[in-house]
Amino acid sequence: MTTSLGKIGFAGIGAMGTPMSTNLIKAGHKLVLFDIDAKKAQAVAATHECEVATSLADLATKSNTVITMLPDGKLVHKALLGPGGICETLKPGSLIIDMSSSSPMGTRELGAILEKKGFQFIDAPVSNGVKGATAATLSIMVGGDKAIFERVKPMLEKMGNQIYYAGPLGAGHAIKALNNYVSAAGMIAACEAMHAGEAFGIDPNIAIDIINTSSGYNGTTQRKCKQFMISGAYNAGFSTGLMAKDVRTALEIAQAMGTSTTLAKPTADIWDDMEKKLGFLSDHTEMHKYTNKNK
Repeated sequence: MTTSLGKIGFAGIGAMGTPMSTNLIKAGHKLVLFDIDAKKAQAVAATHECEVATSLADLATKSNTVITMLPDGKLVHKALLGPGGICETLKPGSLIIDMSSSSPMGTRELGAILEKKGFQFIDAPVSNGVKGATAATLSIMVGGDKAIFERVKPMLEKMGNQIYYAGPLGAGHAIKALNNYVSAAGMIAACEAMHAGEAFGIDPNIAIDIINTSSGYNGTTQRKCKQFMISGAYNAGFSTGLMAKDVRTALEIAQAMGTSTTLAKPTADIWDDMEKKLGFLSDHTEMHKYTNKNK
């Protein structure tokens, strides 16, 4: 496949980056992969036709477009602008797409720096987790120049089936964090409702069945309560630390915009406390355990 995006450098071959990059390769895009853990990129290359870069600078030299899929915006900034970073060897005029969960304010600041250096930049974070990344059914929300969005949309459609133009640069990261805040608040409510119902004598499975056919249903009740919480599996694949980070980001957005934080502040406090007690790497569905005062 020949596209205006040319060869795509993909930095960050983790739980999400692996299936996302694989789906691009399957669609015919030419990819160069890099991860700080070289074995992850090499594992993809062992079963799919692509190149593996030896460094970020090597990735940039071989790429026309670069996608970053890293844990947070600070690492994105370091990967792009740090010593030996992508921008040292990337050709001027090239496009950089940040698909990480970064701070929208940080994204705007980074965009101003990249523009001065002659690079194009958009943010395109994702939702729907590893399952969605594997099935290419991610929700992808894009912030930045709309003309660039239209140019990259066909490529993004190889990784997701719900592609949205959210608004100006940083809008994708903003709505991603705000979405996760809504999810995080809903999870707390669902867990507390299950525990209260069980204490009253209501089977949690029955409680969730009723909620899912009534007005209280949400993403947690539909896709997480029985599957990962009541079952005791707690392996949905998204960490408490990352959820806490996204809720803090949503709170920062509301505070910066001067809008209400009546629920956002206590929600952030709860997730911060859960992270402190259960650890960054605990699964976010362990909110079910954290809120259980009877154990």
